[in-house]
Amino acid sequence: MSKLKIAIQKSGRLNQDSLQILKDCGISIDNGKDQLKASASNFPLEIFYLRNGDIPQYLKDGVVDAAIIGENLLIEKGNEIKFIEKLGFSKCKVSLAIPKGENYNGISYFQNKRIATSYPNTVQNFLTKNNIQAQLHIINGSVEIAPNIGLADGICDIVSSGSTLFKNNLKEVEILLASEAVLAVSPEIEYKQQEILDKLQFRIQSVLKGRQSRYVLLNAPNEKLEKIINILPGMRSPTVLPLAQKGWSSVHSVLNKNEFWEIIDELKNNGAEGILVCPIEKMVV
Repeated sequence: MSKLKIAIQKSGRLNQDSLQILKDCGISIDNGKDQLKASASNFPLEIFYLRNGDIPQYLKDGVVDAAIIGENLLIEKGNEIKFIEKLGFSKCKVSLAIPKGENYNGISYFQNKRIATSYPNTVQNFLTKNNIQAQLHIINGSVEIAPNIGLADGICDIVSSGSTLFKNNLKEVEILLASEAVLAVSPEIEYKQQEILDKLQFRIQSVLKGRQSRYVLLNAPNEKLEKIINILPGMRSPTVLPLAQKGWSSVHSVLNKNEFWEIIDELKNNGAEGILVCPIEKMVV
């Protein structure tokens, strides 16, 4: 039986979030400690646990059919590899940073400066686009220490919360790109594996839509029902059911979690009562 071979990060936060989304897709993984490969018991899937930096090459060579990987790494090491889905986790930025005490007056600051980075291709493309000449020091690991020991005038690295920059007396001055985890596909993927990947992507999309949505139930007086229905976006239209109490109805709908509080406030102001909000595990549309 054909199986889809998918790579994920061997360890770290991206590993945990990748396994979680597969679990939320209903996929059970037979995962022993320190395994480099594991199989799903209820879906035609094999997982390869790889070093993050090696995954783009495995995709290029067709050793794996797909991967959950940071978009930033694809841009750095595999810009010819396509991704088919943004996954909404492991969000970060690739940014330039300099010592806090330095005055920054624009990208020209980096002219003829030394930049320490693990992302030389990304940095060089950015510098070339801005007509800046700089010397790159390629470091695999913690680059934040480079300015403090006199190795570089600035750095380019992943920034999530900014706490690492703060601890190393650095400040972010330029954002080169925003990144998050994506589902990437090997250019060598075969037809049968592509069919399995399509099924996996459908499940992932249902999980992601559920994560972005909230199920809302409320009670509304019938004389205000039309106004309340117009406030609710819904997938098509809200579900309206009569209550045992005469003159009242129960209204059910789905809201985007990012718009949730503004809509709830408007609903309350227009007569909605007994508002109940529930998380959605998956949403198939």
